[in-house]
Amino acid sequence: MIRAGCGPVRDRDKPMTESAAEQRIRAHIVVSGRVQGVGFRAFAARVAAQQRLLGGVRNLDDGRVELDVEGKKAVIEALLRELKAGPPAARVTKIETEWSAATERFSGFSIWY
Repeated sequence: MIRAGCGPVRDRDKPMTESAAEQRIRAHIVVSGRVQGVGFRAFAARVAAQQRLLGGVRNLDDGRVELDVEGKKAVIEALLRELKAGPPAARVTKIETEWSAATERFSGFSIWY
């Protein structure tokens, strides 16, 4: 219901829902290139924690780095831009991202071994 000059009025019997931009989402990210042995995991963990994202990062046996991240999509997209730049010694050649619903299973951001 909209009243003239007052904007939308909330139905008190219905819970408020977050807008799509505010909802938490999950991204499974795989980074390729020179990303192991150059401090990439620590860099990714630091940036993700600063942005208050949840999840973790680990090295893969094939030389890539994998992240599972949950948070607002715009914040994860900012993380992706940071990952593309990487720390000084890294050289990122490819970032693959799969989006899905958040699992809510993380309580912080960790480096997984």
